[in-house]
Amino acid sequence: MRLEQLQAFLAVAETGSFQQATQRCRVTQSTISRQIQSLEAELGLPLFHRTSQAKLTLAGERFLPRARRICQEWQTATDELSELLEGRQSELCVAAIHSVSAQFLPPVLQKFCQDYPAVQLRVTSLGSDRALKVLRDGLVDLAIVMNNRFLTASPEMVVDPLYREPVEVLMAATHPLTRYQQVPWAELAQYPQVVFKDGYGMQRLVQEQFQRYALDLKPLVELNTLDGFRGMVRQGEFIALLPRSALMEVAHDPTLAVRPTEEPHLSREVVLVTTQDRLEIPPIQHFRSLVQKLLADQSLPQPPLASLETNPLL
Repeated sequence: MRLEQLQAFLAVAETGSFQQATQRCRVTQSTISRQIQSLEAELGLPLFHRTSQAKLTLAGERFLPRARRICQEWQTATDELSELLEGRQSELCVAAIHSVSAQFLPPVLQKFCQDYPAVQLRVTSLGSDRALKVLRDGLVDLAIVMNNRFLTASPEMVVDPLYREPVEVLMAATHPLTRYQQVPWAELAQYPQVVFKDGYGMQRLVQEQFQRYALDLKPLVELNTLDGFRGMVRQGEFIALLPRSALMEVAHDPTLAVRPTEEPHLSREVVLVTTQDRLEIPPIQHFRSLVQKLLADQSLPQPPLASLETNPLL
């Protein structure tokens, strides 16, 4: 059964004439007749009495509301897809890691809302692995995450590198490790750490670095909020390895200090991920372009070190 057969059937049924149906469908009368005959052959019953006026048979009367419903559904589907291609979608969903949501996305979101005021933005802060999963499941349109080539290797995935940032050490301002300008990796292994929960790329990145140096990581507390990290580190003994973008507010907190690690420095790459089919949709294309323009060239300022002159341990 083909759509044009149903459309021909509806045209004849609603006009009561094969000839008038040709004007509605813009085809010849022989084409209309052939489509109706093919449909009747598939259904196994005649749909019209062949008289001077095209009158529905009992089977035709039963079939009429079904045919209308099918054609209406098809029209609704094509209208919705046309609206999608014209950029008239109702919402755009984004999953992003916490530091990007807090530090870099606000100007992107503001500009997008100005350009597409009818599209509602839904932004969710998630760990990288979780964000990529909801993207694959079709629950979001784009994800801004720490790169994980194992999760973005599918052919349908589009990955845009945005920036690379160093991972640095967050500690209390009175912590013994503040005596180092660059903290040795072996020294980091001596202290308990606050780490991200499973599903966050940072946890895996730190674990791999410690394994690379055959050092024991001491992950005593797992958290997923930056406020939680700062609160635990203030207790004195705990340290945390965090990306620089997560440490911007530390500059205004005299109770905390930040130090780089010794070389080779650990860093993470932040990327935007979407799928090939989504890039056909204008609002998604536009959001991607805004991120590339406003975020890819974003410089990451260096959080100032705690003042060495005021450190009581020196």
